[in-house]
Amino acid sequence: MNRPTGTGQTIGRQEPTFEAALLGTSFNAQDPGRRPDLIVQANDVGDVIAAVKRARDEGLKIGICSGGHSWAQNHIRNGGMMLDLSRLNSIAINEADGTAIIGPGCLAGELNEALAKRRLFFPVAHAYTVGMGGFLLQGGFGWNSRTNGLACQNVIGIDVVLADGTLVHANEQENSELLWAARGAGPGFFGVVVRFHLNLHPRPKFVGLKLQVFRIRHLEEIMAWADRVGPDVSPSVEFQLVFNRKATGIFSHGLEVMAPVLTDSWRAARDAVAFIDQSPLRSKASLALPLMPISLNMMMKTGEKTLFLPNTRWTADSMWMNDPIDPLLPALRQIADSQPAAPSHALWLNWNPPASRPDMAFSLEARTYLALYGGLRGKAATPADESWATDHMRALQTHSVGIQLADENLGRRPMPFMAPDNLARLDTLRARFDPEGRFNPYMGRP
Repeated sequence: MNRPTGTGQTIGRQEPTFEAALLGTSFNAQDPGRRPDLIVQANDVGDVIAAVKRARDEGLKIGICSGGHSWAQNHIRNGGMMLDLSRLNSIAINEADGTAIIGPGCLAGELNEALAKRRLFFPVAHAYTVGMGGFLLQGGFGWNSRTNGLACQNVIGIDVVLADGTLVHANEQENSELLWAARGAGPGFFGVVVRFHLNLHPRPKFVGLKLQVFRIRHLEEIMAWADRVGPDVSPSVEFQLVFNRKATGIFSHGLEVMAPVLTDSWRAARDAVAFIDQSPLRSKASLALPLMPISLNMMMKTGEKTLFLPNTRWTADSMWMNDPIDPLLPALRQIADSQPAAPSHALWLNWNPPASRPDMAFSLEARTYLALYGGLRGKAATPADESWATDHMRALQTHSVGIQLADENLGRRPMPFMAPDNLARLDTLRARFDPEGRFNPYMGRP
C-alpha cells in the first residue's frame, strides 16, 4: 500500500481514479477481482461517522482498511463501501503515565520510532509498514510479545464508531464487551475503531540478532533440533526458522535460524541465545554470525526488503500445532522442495504461549506456528506456485488446531481461528451491536 497523500475523497466505481485508489490500498499486488461500489477515504473521525451513517441509510455493507497488509485483501469486497482509514494516523504519547493514543492508520514503524525517542516500547508489528489498526484487532504478534504479551492485551481502550454511526469509548469499565471483542476479532469486528489507547512498556536496553544459515539439505535435523529445544528458549528470544530460496549469505536454498532478542543487557541477550552456539549442528552451518546489536527499526525494514517485497502477488496460510515435529518432517520436506522462487518463504515459530491469557476474543494459539507466504513476481507462475501455501496447509490440516488471523486464508480454506465459546460470544455481540450486518463478516463464513 502506498502511504496516502492529499485530502481523502469519496470515489465512486465509475470514476477514473477508482481502480488506482482501490488497488493502492493493498500491500498485496494481486488483483482479487472484487470491487466495492465506492471508496471513502476518511480524513478524520467526523468523516468516519458520516460514512457509516451513509452506509446505514443506503443499506451498504462496509469493508475497512487501515494499513492494507491483509494477505487475503479482506477489506476489498464485492459491493458496498470500502472505508479507508489510512489518513487517521495520529500518535499522541503520554510519557507521564506510560500510555499512547494512536489512529488505526498509524504504521508500526512510525509508532516504534516515536517511542524509541522516549525510551518507551510497544509490541508493534514486525514489518515497518503494517497499519496498527488491523494488527491490533487480530491479536498482534509483535516484537517481544512473548515477554510483554500480545499487542491486543496492551490495548486498554478504544474509541469506536458503531453500526448506527454513534461514537463510543470502551475500556475495562465502560462498554467492556466492545473492548473484549476488539482484542482478537480481527476482520470480524463489528465497528470502526478510530483511536486505540495503548499501555506502554520501558524500552529494552539491548536489541540484537543471532543468525545461522544452513543448506536446505539439513532441514530435517535442524527442524528436529529446534522443536526439541524450543520449550526452553527464553521468552526474550523470538526463535524462528525460515525456508528461503535466497538465504542470507549463501544466496541459494537454505534454512535461516534466526533469534532476535530484546533484553536489558548484552550479557542477558548473550545467555538467552547461547543455545544456538551450543547446538550439535553448529558445524554444519554455512554461515554463523555472532550476536549482533541492531536497532528494531533496522530489523523491521530489513525484513521488508528481503522477504516481504512490494509489487508481489501474495497468498498466505497458517497453522497452530501442538504435535511433535517428527510426523511433520516429510511434509516440511515437500514444502521446501516445491517452494516457489523468492520472496516466497516458510516460517516456523517457537511460540510456547503462557498458561493463561486475559479474557478476550483472542483465544486460539499453540506450541508452535507454521506459516507459508507464497510471493509471486512477474507474469510467469505455475498453478502449483499459485496454490503452494493453500495446498500444503490443507494437506497438514489434521495436525492443526487452527489458524492465526494475521495470516488468514479463510476465503480459500476456512479453519478455526478462535475458541468455540469465544466465537459464540462474539457472534452474540455482533447480533447486538450490528443487527443489520452492516460490517462484512469473515470471508468464508456467512
